[in-house]
Amino acid sequence: MPKKAKPAGTGKEEGPAPCKQLKMEAAGGLLTLNFSSPSGLFESLIAPIKTETFFKKFWEQKPLLIQRDDPALATYYQSLFKLSDLKSLCSRGMYYGRDVNVCRCVNGKKKVLNKDGKVHFLQLRKDFDQKRATIQFHQPQRFKDELWRIQEKLECYFGSLVGSNVYITPAGSQGLPPHHDDVEVFILQLEGEKHWRLYHPTVPLAREYSVEAEDRIGRPAHEFTLKPGDLLYFPRGTIHQADTPPGLAHSTHVTISTYQNNSWGDFLLDTISGLVFDTAKDDMEFRAGIPRHLLLQVETTAVVTRRLSGFLRKLADRLEGTNVLLSADMKKDFVMNRLPPYCVGDGAELSTPGGQMPRLHSVVRLQFKDHVVLMVGPDQRRSCHGLRFPLSHVDALKQIWNSSAISVKDLKLPTDEEKESLVLSLWTECLIQVV
Repeated sequence: MPKKAKPAGTGKEEGPAPCKQLKMEAAGGLLTLNFSSPSGLFESLIAPIKTETFFKKFWEQKPLLIQRDDPALATYYQSLFKLSDLKSLCSRGMYYGRDVNVCRCVNGKKKVLNKDGKVHFLQLRKDFDQKRATIQFHQPQRFKDELWRIQEKLECYFGSLVGSNVYITPAGSQGLPPHHDDVEVFILQLEGEKHWRLYHPTVPLAREYSVEAEDRIGRPAHEFTLKPGDLLYFPRGTIHQADTPPGLAHSTHVTISTYQNNSWGDFLLDTISGLVFDTAKDDMEFRAGIPRHLLLQVETTAVVTRRLSGFLRKLADRLEGTNVLLSADMKKDFVMNRLPPYCVGDGAELSTPGGQMPRLHSVVRLQFKDHVVLMVGPDQRRSCHGLRFPLSHVDALKQIWNSSAISVKDLKLPTDEEKESLVLSLWTECLIQVV
């Protein structure tokens, strides 16, 4: 049964306090990740802690350490990426900077040891063995299908892009100086052991990456060692550094990150332009010209500030009465850059329509619903997986979205021809199937 460690202390102890820990031990059964749904995947990733507890007590608040004594899970984690994988990956044409960074922390600073151009495995291994350098492999999900499988599900769960980096560090070495990131971080320990020190943030929920001078961050708030199968979470802004203990084998961990530029402030910046655009169409005050020389003034006058405050109050009133916000960039960026659905083989199911062609009397349902997004753009057109439809198709698209299955003839469109045309367009893009 899972065992909970004692809660973190008050910070008055002689040594750093351990962060919240959950000790998981194998209990007769094989612990595996649950890929049946995005929520199932995340629940199994942070087990035995409950998702409700995680988001209430840890998410964007404080670190969580889950230590596991499960050889089967450790073996699974080790299969995600190993030092021995680098030889075959280098043969596929890896380049410094784009795919691989080689670095080492020297006197509190990051020393980059990259060469120019293509990565050669023998040189990479030489830097690793002789210079005690850390190998950072960017976005390994491009080449490791199981990481693709994990991250694709997490993108569906969070509704945000999910990236990853692998760090391989030799014994008695450290790759990066103390720093904080602008992303929520999940660390999966794959090979060997890694000694971690976490410090209280100087900028909670930081929006930018920053290196921190060790003489300014004080003593660690949490200190521990990760072993294969262990998981660590900490919020953006958490200052951290990690090293591989001397006398042991190398360490490999994967950092899975999300929620970069995904704050309320980012969302406000993204949607306010569309709100102003719509309001200006209806309100002549928003279309009136600004005072002469306003753009040339050094300071903003009280008159201008009051005028802007009035506009913001009008926008707030309009916002209260709308249920559609026009996303300028955030949704588009997510849709265009997210991972495709995980599939085995040549991916034909993602690019070639399969099964029966839909007709008027067919019953259809969405495929890959977690990957389908309806968008409203300033041109007032609906876009679905790159497809554009007139605004008159909105209700029919919502019917398909909200139904587990629906008859084509029941779609809210004026003619049978439009109904068939809509479902054929979606079927051609592999977005629906006949049931």
